[in-house]
Amino acid sequence: MAFSAAAIVFSDYPFRASPIHCHKVTRYAPGSSASVVSVRRRGLAVVKSALIEPDGGKLMDLVVDDSRRRVMKREAETIPVRIRLNRVDLEWVHVLSEGWASPLKGFMRQSEFLQTLHFNSIRLEDGSVVNMSVPIVLAIDDEQKTRIGDSTRVTLVDSVGNPIAILSDIEIYKHPKEERIARTWGTTAPGLPYAEEAITKSGNWLIGGDLQVLEPIKYNDGLDRFRLSPSQLREEFTRRDADAVFAFQLRNPVHNGHALLMTDTRRRLLEMGYKNPVLLLNPLGGFTKADDVPLNWRMMQHEKVMEDGVLDPETTVVSIFPSPMLYAGPTEVQWHAKARINAGANFYIVGRDPAGMSHPKEKRDLYDADHGKKVLSMAPGLERLNILPFKVAAYDTTQGKMAFFDPSRSPDFLFISGTKMRGLAKKKENPPDGFMCPSGWKVLVDYYDSLTSESGNGRVSQAVFSA
Repeated sequence: MAFSAAAIVFSDYPFRASPIHCHKVTRYAPGSSASVVSVRRRGLAVVKSALIEPDGGKLMDLVVDDSRRRVMKREAETIPVRIRLNRVDLEWVHVLSEGWASPLKGFMRQSEFLQTLHFNSIRLEDGSVVNMSVPIVLAIDDEQKTRIGDSTRVTLVDSVGNPIAILSDIEIYKHPKEERIARTWGTTAPGLPYAEEAITKSGNWLIGGDLQVLEPIKYNDGLDRFRLSPSQLREEFTRRDADAVFAFQLRNPVHNGHALLMTDTRRRLLEMGYKNPVLLLNPLGGFTKADDVPLNWRMMQHEKVMEDGVLDPETTVVSIFPSPMLYAGPTEVQWHAKARINAGANFYIVGRDPAGMSHPKEKRDLYDADHGKKVLSMAPGLERLNILPFKVAAYDTTQGKMAFFDPSRSPDFLFISGTKMRGLAKKKENPPDGFMCPSGWKVLVDYYDSLTSESGNGRVSQAVFSA
């Protein structure tokens, strides 16, 4: 759920890959076949691991080489048919270009689309299966389809007509919108944010093909320095001598319950025998629904969390995940996990109702809160990833801090809902001491204050990091 104030701790439920129940962890070294390193010491599984291989064995890099860039830009100008990308389309180009969706080489053709829609996975030529749970497609309308005709290539341009990429060996096929929505979200109820933004009003056709992206995608918003590609992240993990990488996906400000979850994960990995587990704090940076805190404010809040030492900068890498947010629950959480494999993570933290939201029409959660972590533990193509499921934690009034929930003394715990947290921030009131670092809370208060302080028109202040 958006703005969940609950953190989560290791669960004992009997699904795959809770590491305190695993006796073996597979080691994946780039360019080699898998091997297992596992010994026992004082009752704990002691394991070592190199960075996990990308899906398909190779990280896709669809950005044109510097040596060919000028020629390819001229070529893009000569292609007669141009397709204008909207904001979400451009975010998917970004995702594809850097290899987050490896082994995809571009927007999905029909065979990939159907496998994704019906099996949440794609079978490769060698017979292996990789997870792929959300369609990464580009919609066009009837007029655009007619203009393309028999052409085999189109140029993709941004909102002002600048060439962004060439899409080659194209395939055009029908866009089954209702089926896509029903299978991705499990409902066709009106009000699904991503569906209304990117599907319902989009074209009746999908166009797939191989992408050649003319230069790295930049947003020039002061945050590009935080947008590390999977390749750059892998280089950073190697530079830090990480022997395990555990990823945390979020779209909200970080409170001390989240921090407890992440620091406890590192403690447990150290107990397992890892020498230097590194956290990938990977906030979602693409499309989000209107009531989520915008990315620039979230990144300011994350920076304060790091400055205050709530998380250790020496063992934490903060980087933006460029994907749009679908709010598709158990379907989308597979995409979030799969993408982090390609970024080098071999452990993935999952908690309550991942990628979930309230039902758009009824007063209830759209998904069962436990289904996301259960599905993730059984998902095809994610067998190599160690899933770290957690339980709920809350504010312990006896200790004055976020702590793991103890049902034997439940009256001692205070559950601060997202609604409660937003209400406090809007009224410029402080939460209980120990809920969030003070400087991080101030960022949240400033954000809600900005909603009503700009000319009284409700626009959000565009404060960003300095470059």
